[in-house]
Amino acid sequence: MNKPTFSIVTCTWNSAATLADTLASVQRQTCQDVEHIFVDGGSTDGTLEMIAAYPGRKRVLRDVGGGISRAMNQGIEAATGEYVAHLHSDDYYASDDVLATVAERFASERVDWVFGTVQVLKDGQLIPPYKMVPFSYQAFAAGRASVPHPAVFIRRSAFDRVGMFDEKLKYAMDIDLWLRLGKVAQPATIARPLTVFRDHAGSVSSANKIKARQEEFQVRRRYLKQAPLAFGIYCLRYYKRMRTLRAEAHAGVPVMQS
Repeated sequence: MNKPTFSIVTCTWNSAATLADTLASVQRQTCQDVEHIFVDGGSTDGTLEMIAAYPGRKRVLRDVGGGISRAMNQGIEAATGEYVAHLHSDDYYASDDVLATVAERFASERVDWVFGTVQVLKDGQLIPPYKMVPFSYQAFAAGRASVPHPAVFIRRSAFDRVGMFDEKLKYAMDIDLWLRLGKVAQPATIARPLTVFRDHAGSVSSANKIKARQEEFQVRRRYLKQAPLAFGIYCLRYYKRMRTLRAEAHAGVPVMQS
């Protein structure tokens, strides 16, 4: 069987409530040169039955434990496509031409990774995306530029150069990878939403925000020598955000997405 252009990795665990949107958004893509890899943590709610009924080229890895970083790595290791994307069961592609647009950008710019923006779906409403800040290693290290994981596509061979996700990390594994990848490969960017991300009480990025910020700080400190001035700028932003988060937690105020 010929190798596909895209390997889409979807991590699931009791995801029946949202998975249908994920699957439908892939099925609607104008580019169908895709393999879909499902990494399931032991679902018991009908998720696996939904996947079994899903048409197309697919592979299911069952009962994968060890956390989200390990699940994502298992998907990468199983991938045979030229480009790898992680589209989790809370996410779906924002339009039908996402994969075609990304493939065209890879072909025209010969880069190792491409990313766009995301739209957040919260309480049933789509929130306008943040304006994309042009990527540079210094801007990302300083926390000024962001790389939204659900809208990232990586050439599979790039993982051989920089490694995969650090399985010891729970929150900032993507930032750690972008700091490694961005040092050796400038990305191409697409200044429009590629993916919709659901923000809800169970989202890893929405829960335990203080712990997530603390882990992010430790990750960014690993790369201090790569961009010391940028890290100093990030520290100022970090301490300001942590003061706000701690004050809101102390007051019992719901923490807003930032």
